[in-house]
Amino acid sequence: MPPVKLEVSDATIPPSSDAKTKELNKCNQIELKGLECIAPLVQSVEETPEPIATEVCGTIPTWIRGSLLRNGPGKFEFGNQYYNHWFDGMAMLHQFKIEDGKVTYRSRFLQSDAYKKNSERDRIMVSEFGTVAMPDPCKNFFLRFLSRFEMIEATDNASVSFVKYKGDCFVSTETNYMYRVDPESLETQNKVDWTKFIAVNMATAHPHTEPDGTSYNMGNSYGRKGALYNIIKVPPMKNNPEETLEGAKVLCSIVPADKARPSYYHSFAMSENYVVFIEQPIKMDLLKIVTAKLRGKGISEGVYWDPKQDTVFHLVEKHTGQTSSVKFHTKALSVFHQINAYEEDGFLMLDMCCSDNGEAINNYLIQNLRKSGEALDQVYNTMYRAFPRRFVLPLNVTNDTPTGVNLNTRPASSATSFKTAKDKVVCKFEDLHGEDLYEYGGLEFPQINYSKFNTRPYRYFYGCGFRHLVGDSLLKIDLEGKKVKVWYQKGLFPSEPVFVPSPDAVEEDDGVILSVVVTPTEDKSTFLLVLDAKTWEELGRAEVPVNIPYGFHGTFNPTA
Repeated sequence: MPPVKLEVSDATIPPSSDAKTKELNKCNQIELKGLECIAPLVQSVEETPEPIATEVCGTIPTWIRGSLLRNGPGKFEFGNQYYNHWFDGMAMLHQFKIEDGKVTYRSRFLQSDAYKKNSERDRIMVSEFGTVAMPDPCKNFFLRFLSRFEMIEATDNASVSFVKYKGDCFVSTETNYMYRVDPESLETQNKVDWTKFIAVNMATAHPHTEPDGTSYNMGNSYGRKGALYNIIKVPPMKNNPEETLEGAKVLCSIVPADKARPSYYHSFAMSENYVVFIEQPIKMDLLKIVTAKLRGKGISEGVYWDPKQDTVFHLVEKHTGQTSSVKFHTKALSVFHQINAYEEDGFLMLDMCCSDNGEAINNYLIQNLRKSGEALDQVYNTMYRAFPRRFVLPLNVTNDTPTGVNLNTRPASSATSFKTAKDKVVCKFEDLHGEDLYEYGGLEFPQINYSKFNTRPYRYFYGCGFRHLVGDSLLKIDLEGKKVKVWYQKGLFPSEPVFVPSPDAVEEDDGVILSVVVTPTEDKSTFLLVLDAKTWEELGRAEVPVNIPYGFHGTFNPTA
């Protein structure tokens, strides 16, 4: 297939013009009709364990040497039993290996205990986020009855992301389990349990890493006195090749506003000196979660949105573990991914993708993703989109700091921060975008030039536009002027953009963007897209004759 020349502009998608849509735009909502059915993007596929060649159209720079590694669900049923939630599908690992301008592709299912147990019995044996494993029909009635009183065991289906600790590659989810994998062969190596090293019951799939390799993460712990949020620190080096999380420690613990209903969080922010935890009003009812199996419900039934609660930012000094007594409050917001955080002139800039409603997590049922026609439109139009926003947090708030005065003195910022009581600052954000971003459905899956600009002042970030339930465009936002560049082609759905800096980079956006593009309308028409990160023009694509479901997160693993 010859390369397709796509228009790159600030208005690639035709804007809506009627008054109703303009009003919806102001509420971060755009009403769309006639959305394309994406059911083929959430269907089970076969793995491709041996590398296969791709057909390259255009040019892939020869300086790119390494692999784009992607993670996400690849199997949505066993036998005649089907998963309920998008997050439940079995982890499938993908590799696009790039060398000398050529690309090969391979994929493997993660050989987790969940996958192996389900495969052996050809039924769902392990409960997931939105699906509860029903009692084994081979057991007698009494044992089936007793099994309902057991707590749901944490899954080891690590389907969210690829992460690195101590230089090794792991795949991770949001439980206490992750797996070390071989980034070259994608073979599953050893299972790692966080609880064997520190007193946490889970960890996020989005750690932050310092230039020296030191990693920070967050995880909850649950005890007789309720829940705690914990900041985790993992050392940068191994003492022997078999090591995984040895030397990890809990840096500090934060008490939830409600110990029986702690906040759900998918990630956190980090600046040069602080870890920033966002305690948001997406809540977890621990009683409902503990009794989920008894009630025949998935864990997701215990996760809910409480818009009456504030969102609270907690600052923890990374080097001492000291938690700031000053808490920063804002209105109820839903946050999955941060963009960046950095300190400058006595302020901490906290940039993240936020939504004004947190019910989306329970809307991503597989049955919703497979809908078509008006039913699909209705699902989309009742969901709130996420937009990039900045909070400016003053770092020098004391008892002498006056109330009733905007503490944000940065001249180019419209964000506000007012001290309202002792140790309480109320904040309002500024938008990191112009009006045109409403036309593209907001932005999620944000990425930056992480290795050079994480925790530092920066100019550019990248993400997916969401004029559908999954990303349907690639966006680049320039914070100087808040301008957006767009890559879009009708019927194509690109994954999270991954920035790869060029070896002789001088400017922040010198490099390429890698994204895996899938389509529901053509069989086996997946391709790896390579964009020039500066001009946002397509350089090339590597077409691979396989079907890939729409996935979650990935990373670029350079060749040593």
